Amino acid sequence: MKPEQSRVLVVDDNEANRDLLARRVRRQGHAVTLAEDGVQALELIRQEPFDLVLLDIMMPHMNGYQVLEHLKTDPTLRHIPVIVISALDDINSVVECIELGAEDYLPKPFNAVLLTARINNCLEKKRLRDQEQFYLEQLHTEKERSEQLLLSILPKPIIEQLKQGQHTIADSFAEATVLFADIVDFTRLSAHHSPQDVVSLLNQIFSAFDRLAEQHGVEKIKTIGDAYMVVGGLPTRRLDHAEAIAEMAMDMLDAISQFRTQTGESLNMRIGINSGPVVAGVIGTNKFIYDLWGDTVNIASRMESMGIAGSIQVTPATYNLLQNKYLFEERGVIPIKGKGDVMTYILKGRKLA
Repeated sequence: MKPEQSRVLVVDDNEANRDLLARRVRRQGHAVTLAEDGVQALELIRQEPFDLVLLDIMMPHMNGYQVLEHLKTDPTLRHIPVIVISALDDINSVVECIELGAEDYLPKPFNAVLLTARINNCLEKKRLRDQEQFYLEQLHTEKERSEQLLLSILPKPIIEQLKQGQHTIADSFAEATVLFADIVDFTRLSAHHSPQDVVSLLNQIFSAFDRLAEQHGVEKIKTIGDAYMVVGGLPTRRLDHAEAIAEMAMDMLDAISQFRTQTGESLNMRIGINSGPVVAGVIGTNKFIYDLWGDTVNIASRMESMGIAGSIQVTPATYNLLQNKYLFEERGVIPIKGKGDVMTYILKGRKLA
């Protein structure tokens, strides 16, 4: 297999030396560019990609030491290997070039066989470094993809805990606000559409809700069929969790109204909200999920299932947190399984300042 052609820059103020080096390098099958001094060399390097630089030291305007210093202090150029070929053969010159970052040093007049070996060695090392860098970039890309996939399943603070090796993640939150939303009569609506259309519509609606959740800083927990669950106040605690969920709920009704206008479908939602203590954690090993448990969650679900289409029904716990900033209408007492009769309120909107 023919080796891949490399681009080599030859830098020497002596025309005879440049031509000799160019011939030698071209015989190895590489493309050669010539520079008469250090200034011209740096201009070319910044304009074109090179795999190797053959550099003289004693040159006008800018010597080889200065070229090396410029190259090796520039993060975008320091990866280019440099072989110094100079008539200066004292040990101090060699040491200085190596310390400045040169890959190798050959005295003039150079040995053609040795030059070929040194060039091949430098180019092979650069090829391996480039390959390593490519693999590192690929790994970084894959890591970012994995991070995004995890973020679509779990909250970021939970992901950080998993990275730290925590196998059991469970936390109690004394204050949180839970919202359940359900599309009214979606089963009936889906019976008149193809599965593809149903999934597409749900995806559009829930994607809009996801954007709202991010906008309001609340955490989407899951979707169950045509139901949507979101919580405020965890996994990052916040004092205004009830307000954030109230704003989310009102925006969800606005979003459904827009979908109704755009699609012509009779779309409507019931939304139920409750506030109180919850337990949150990760369950499962293969298809894990971040979920919530407790009476607060169960009652929020009942607020939705026993709610009114197009309305946001809340419990006294949520009402007490919001009554100073939002308008409510008493709906009355409804029976809640396991809790008896519970007074409920309908969130109508924000109070004017």
